[in-house]
Amino acid sequence: QVQLAESGGGLVQAGGSLRLSCAASARIFTMAWFRQAPGKEREFVAAISWSGASRNYADSVKGRFIVSRANAENTVYLQMNSLKPEDTAVYYCAAGAGGRGAALYSYWGQGTQVTVSS
Repeated sequence: QVQLAESGGGLVQAGGSLRLSCAASARIFTMAWFRQAPGKEREFVAAISWSGASRNYADSVKGRFIVSRANAENTVYLQMNSLKPEDTAVYYCAAGAGGRGAALYSYWGQGTQVTVSS
């Protein structure tokens, strides 16, 4: 059983930055970030392969967010820049087969709240 633990969420003003971290209890091939805003479905944000050579982003965050990983620490990061109020959501780390669908990921963290004020 793989355990994931997110950290780094918080309150930030629009235009600001935050960096989320996700620590895994074991080596995971593909890791991803999803988010869920109140009243909305969980949506894909970004994913990164083991080597880091393959990275995918949702159109809504492309050019503003950067996903990276430090395999020695089994940790994945999400650097979020130029944050907008519409980025407000609970952000989840996930590990699994890869892709943009939540069903493709078997392991999930507990989530961390990101709130962007206007």
